[in-house]
Amino acid sequence: GGLPGCPPPPRVTVLVTFVPSMKPSEIPWGEAGALYVVESTGVFLTVDKASAHLQGGARRVVISAPSPDAPMFVMGVNEDAYDPATMPVVSNASCTTNCLAPLAKVVHDNFGIVEGLMTTVHAYTATQKTVDGPSGKAWRDGRGAHQNIIPAATGAAKAVGKVIPELNGRLTGMAFRVPVADVSVVDLTCRLATPASYGDIKDAVKRAAAGPLAGILGYTEDQVVSSDFVGDSHSSIFDAAAGIALSDNFVKLVAWYDNEYGYSNRVADLLSHIYSREI
Repeated sequence: GGLPGCPPPPRVTVLVTFVPSMKPSEIPWGEAGALYVVESTGVFLTVDKASAHLQGGARRVVISAPSPDAPMFVMGVNEDAYDPATMPVVSNASCTTNCLAPLAKVVHDNFGIVEGLMTTVHAYTATQKTVDGPSGKAWRDGRGAHQNIIPAATGAAKAVGKVIPELNGRLTGMAFRVPVADVSVVDLTCRLATPASYGDIKDAVKRAAAGPLAGILGYTEDQVVSSDFVGDSHSSIFDAAAGIALSDNFVKLVAWYDNEYGYSNRVADLLSHIYSREI
């Protein structure tokens, strides 16, 4: 019921269909009227495996993770390259690539990136262990997520080369998994082709955040910490007060991202973009 003296809230009936199958091809998407499917299990990451959803009646599939062979899109960076005639299955890349790519695009478009290294200080995720346990990939990956800072591999920086071809082979990176439930931060250290003061870089990012990348790239000069970005819908929020420059050609840039909520917003945006290309 509602509060005293107030009418009860209206009842809402939600019908949820359960399909007792682990095979995407057996899910009757067509019967349910679901034309667009988000493949977020983390299991069906290739075009071939994710295409099984199409057999059930889906029209398009968006993989919410990097894919070894699906076309990869980062909103604000390369979504214009989407071709509905040839791309029934696409990837929304990773949350870290969605943070790094918009920032790298602005810097590269304005000053040129010769080469760069990225470090993401990343919140723990569901693939990690709550306490020390076995790991099939690397010993360190099996250590307790809540008790350690864990160096880890990531392909997020290299993936930028897939969405910004001019940067292919110029960026690589690594991750530190830390005992934080949500919000991560990227450190991009790069060498510039065109000399620029740190103030010049800040101005370029600020213009992009207020203009063509509004809603994708944010900008702040506040003395912020990670929890300030919980629930932030941007892909990347440039921290102007945290970056430093060694010279006009060598800089360290910092950008925050809610690796859960911000990324989920981009998945929805990519779906909306795909739909807009079919009207």
